Amino acid sequence: MSNSEWWRGAVIYQIYPRSFCDSNGDGIGDLPGIISKLDYVASLGVDAVWISPFFASPMKDFGYDISDYRAIDPIFGTMDDFKKLLKESHARGIKVILDQVWSHTSDEHAWFKESRKDKTNPKADWYVWADAKQDGTPPNNWLSIFGGGAWEWDAGREQYYLHHFLTCQPALNIWNRSVREEIKNTARYWLDMGVDGFRLDVINCALSHPELKDNPLRPADIPPPSDMQPSNPMAKQIRSNAYSYMSPETFKWLNELRAVADEYKDIFLMGEIGGDHGELRAAQYTQENNRLHSAYSFILTGKTLNKKTVVEAVKIIEQHVGDGWMTYAFGNHDNTRFASNHGQTEDVREAYAKMGAAMLLSFKGSVCLYQGEELGLPVAQIAFEDMQDPYDIKMYPDSMNRDGARTPFPWNSKKPQAGFSAASKTWLPVQSSHTELAVDTQDNDKDSVLNTYRTLLKWRKEREIMRTGDVEILKSPEGIVAFARKKDGKEIICIFNVTNAQNEFEGVSLDPYGYKFIEK
Repeated sequence: MSNSEWWRGAVIYQIYPRSFCDSNGDGIGDLPGIISKLDYVASLGVDAVWISPFFASPMKDFGYDISDYRAIDPIFGTMDDFKKLLKESHARGIKVILDQVWSHTSDEHAWFKESRKDKTNPKADWYVWADAKQDGTPPNNWLSIFGGGAWEWDAGREQYYLHHFLTCQPALNIWNRSVREEIKNTARYWLDMGVDGFRLDVINCALSHPELKDNPLRPADIPPPSDMQPSNPMAKQIRSNAYSYMSPETFKWLNELRAVADEYKDIFLMGEIGGDHGELRAAQYTQENNRLHSAYSFILTGKTLNKKTVVEAVKIIEQHVGDGWMTYAFGNHDNTRFASNHGQTEDVREAYAKMGAAMLLSFKGSVCLYQGEELGLPVAQIAFEDMQDPYDIKMYPDSMNRDGARTPFPWNSKKPQAGFSAASKTWLPVQSSHTELAVDTQDNDKDSVLNTYRTLLKWRKEREIMRTGDVEILKSPEGIVAFARKKDGKEIICIFNVTNAQNEFEGVSLDPYGYKFIEK
């Protein structure tokens, strides 16, 4: 493996900075808090950290509404704090990947403030604007992923602007050459500082059809994708060939971003691509060695691990990925926590979490591990009055429970707020069910979920076959997932019991939610 492909088979630890560690007692996690816990991150054995946005923002979507791509929001710290985080991470052999939102900005971004003034200013065409129909209604049927219409009327310009998410997140006009150049220069700004790559948020939303054609309706016999609630009106439209996004022209835009990355050494670009036939689209976004290096797979995110689901997921990815590369994940800041997706009573959570760790770290591809998964944290139960996420609030009660995956990280079971913060109240409440699973309670227990992850991560890193070897699905009895990893004449058989009952595979006995590796 060449130095420029460190990311193949790498394990990337996602940090949601608001909830990782609070250093100044305001109830919100920050960059100095992350720095203080880098030894812990290093102890896991991960290759890189992906840090969710900490840039200047009004925080209406908690950092995914950026008002300045080159500034640190004061609630997270300063630029000096980030430079220290970068230095300290690199000193521990940890690469740093930034979360970049290049399909939209906050409506408080200076670009949008200028763009909305009139139709003739220098940035008038930096966002997607459109005239109303003759009856005053929006120009087409496009809908927001966050529910409702995707167009917002602006009285100043007497036009509608496009927003794929909240109304305060206007869509950039990536067709505009000046916008592209500014984004590429933003990438260079951070790459010059020494960051190791970017996770590109909703990159499939970057380009809309310039003729603003209506999106096709979803036939009654085609269910909505798993990352969309049936109660969301956008579930009534097909997202795989929508005109509002997923334009084929996006590939040319990716070529430009890849060319910028290739100006530097060992840079990694990973894209977030969801929707109908998400794995087919994600694979396309990584192919031909001139687009993204990898795409973030949603195919098992938020899913219960059973034989049919896992086997079909691996087959679909292997069928479509070609010369591309996929990144697997079981959870993130937008989905129910993995350890709660077992469909059983709570007493199996620990065994299920360990089996899931073994499976995730056995796939052919890179891996994203979301903070707290290594502790086996269940999803937090958030009362409506404590909810913060705008999507969950709007979709309540049929929500994703994104807040339930974003609660503060439990460091110490004996300290107030589980050691996350000295504040009397944190931005989301610390969960009592998490406190008993805090790092200090698991650190010295060799059989804990935490130490199981450490052992598995070390085992994977020591075996190139597990990082980059081929995969072959094996025939197995019901309730057993089995596949072989192969490379250079070597083979490792990976066996997982995805049931809460004793099971067997070719004479190998497995406990409920047990797993075994057989090296040949």
